[in-house]
Amino acid sequence: MHRCEVKVTPEPLLPLPSVFSTEHGAVVDFFGVVRQRENDATISGLEYEAFVEMAEAELGRISEEVAQKFSLGSVIVHHRIGFVAAGEASLLVRVSARHRGAAFTGSQHLVELLKSRVPIWKHPIPAGTHSA
Repeated sequence: MHRCEVKVTPEPLLPLPSVFSTEHGAVVDFFGVVRQRENDATISGLEYEAFVEMAEAELGRISEEVAQKFSLGSVIVHHRIGFVAAGEASLLVRVSARHRGAAFTGSQHLVELLKSRVPIWKHPIPAGTHSA
């Protein structure tokens, strides 16, 4: 049995509480952080857009698929939309598993699937052109 939670939100992504299971000995947290350079240009951040309902539905399918494939106990995926400044997180993934190999591999596989299948698009904002 596993638990999946997905969210597409304009809100900042914060670390999740340190609440662990006695059944899962590995928890992997991954933050995707906006870099200051994109395609050899300095940027102030990225503007993310999505069809939220479609993106959350696909994130849910991917989370279930990865949870089953790697026997994960839980999968949490939060993705930002709107403007995300350089140095801020646009993606948060937490997976838990009985053992570290499944947790690390499952987390990496989930991010790869997200990048290829979820309808979320990013647009670089050149440095100095966005005001908060």
